Amino acid sequence: MSVVSCVNLSVPATTANLGPGFDCIGAALTLSNEFKFTRLDGGEFKITVTGTEAAGVKTDSSNLVYQAFVKLYQYIDKTPPPVNMEIKLGVPLARGLGSSATAIVGGLVGANQLAGEPLSQSQLMELAIAMEGHPDNVVPALIGGCRLAATSKAGWEICDIPWHGDIIPVVAIPNFELSTEEARRVLPTQVSHADAIFNTAHLGLLLRGLATGRGDWLTSALQDKLHQPYRQQLITGYDAVNSAAVSAGAYGMVISGAGPTLLALTDQTHSTDVVAAMATAWQQQGITASVRLLSIDHQGARIIS
Repeated sequence: MSVVSCVNLSVPATTANLGPGFDCIGAALTLSNEFKFTRLDGGEFKITVTGTEAAGVKTDSSNLVYQAFVKLYQYIDKTPPPVNMEIKLGVPLARGLGSSATAIVGGLVGANQLAGEPLSQSQLMELAIAMEGHPDNVVPALIGGCRLAATSKAGWEICDIPWHGDIIPVVAIPNFELSTEEARRVLPTQVSHADAIFNTAHLGLLLRGLATGRGDWLTSALQDKLHQPYRQQLITGYDAVNSAAVSAGAYGMVISGAGPTLLALTDQTHSTDVVAAMATAWQQQGITASVRLLSIDHQGARIIS
């Protein structure tokens, strides 16, 4: 195994759930964090963070990137080398865009590169899922695209979900945070048989809608009864932004991950109208939001020069 002294990575943001795909489906987006790992001659480790929300990232041993870095070396039964970690933030924190997944994937891939690539992509994925606790963000962050993850006797089955090129994702990122822990606290511990059947049917329709670009199917498919009805109350202005997006031509709108970012799916014709409508609706609620047209990132975590 060849050992390198420096590696620079880009890891994409992700949007998870997509309505009925709770904790099992996610897509990588063209928004990213960058991580640079440089082996040091001595000492322990150093972490520097740049970007708008840099003050919100810890720079001690509790840093999630560093924890993932150490986790890989523990897995291969080696001592982590002294390392300088530089984190360049492009993904907002605690907004439902997979910032923690970028940290876990970035730390694991960076460590694997410095160690001479002892682990395969599938092994990295298993470690990432174990650290995150669910696959919907870390899987697309690592390998890109839109992915469905299901458990099997052998571990995880990962299925590529075709995303039709006419479907445009619009993310509306508000200027307030919502922790995943808080978003999970409001969920019921049990759901009815009828709600389980509802989500099963709508997830199937979602997969067909994404593959074909059928807007009428997507409008129905984005409905959900497992998490969104309970989380909407945590997001100020949800109903207003949803109404504005649909009126402007979106097929529908969902909560991105645990929120509070809201994701609308639309077509090219209506995309700029949807962006303007979502931003205005939140502004009328007294909330500033960054609303952006994005695309699906098909590469996932990658080495950059």
